[in-house]
Amino acid sequence: MKLTVLNETELLRGVRALSRRDADLRRIYKRYGPPPLWDREPGFATLVYIILEQQVSLASAKAAYARLEKACRQKVTPRRLLTIDDAQMKAIGFSRQKMGYARELAQAILAKQFLPEALVSMSDDAVRGELVKLKGIGRWTADIYLMECLLRPDVWPHGDLALAAAVEKVKGLPTRPSYDELNRMAEQWKPWRAVAARLFWHYYLSEKANR
Repeated sequence: MKLTVLNETELLRGVRALSRRDADLRRIYKRYGPPPLWDREPGFATLVYIILEQQVSLASAKAAYARLEKACRQKVTPRRLLTIDDAQMKAIGFSRQKMGYARELAQAILAKQFLPEALVSMSDDAVRGELVKLKGIGRWTADIYLMECLLRPDVWPHGDLALAAAVEKVKGLPTRPSYDELNRMAEQWKPWRAVAARLFWHYYLSEKANR
């Protein structure tokens, strides 16, 4: 099965296709230009980073990950993470729950119970299925991995608060949509849902920066 992945060219193609179809997305594009690709290196280190991002600000997660890199001598690997004790993990910024998630992920990879490299050739649903088997990795984390590490073009990240806020503003909704309502709304942006999400994030971050 040949899988389509986003690159700068495909991202722009998706942005233009969505702009022809949706006037609100066209306004974001005209005002702020195309969104970043926001690509990340697939594998263990990025999964740990995404775990750190759960339910905290991006700035907080970035600072914690920088401390983790320092503790791991700049390269975050399963073996190196498992050498860090509880006190160090807490000082880095891991909650007790996230500490457990990161360690279980490291152990699963070392035991070859989970192989991140195998995800590259799987369908979106199969990737989600493999990821959510891991403790601490839910739908949002799996979707972000699909979007930013595997660069799949038609993934809408379930449960993303920034997206909910952006869609409410851009679409002029009376109240913030629920995550299930967002999922239904996103159907109109197929087969470029991951591009639509990037446009909404682009709007959200650009507006925030301009305040």
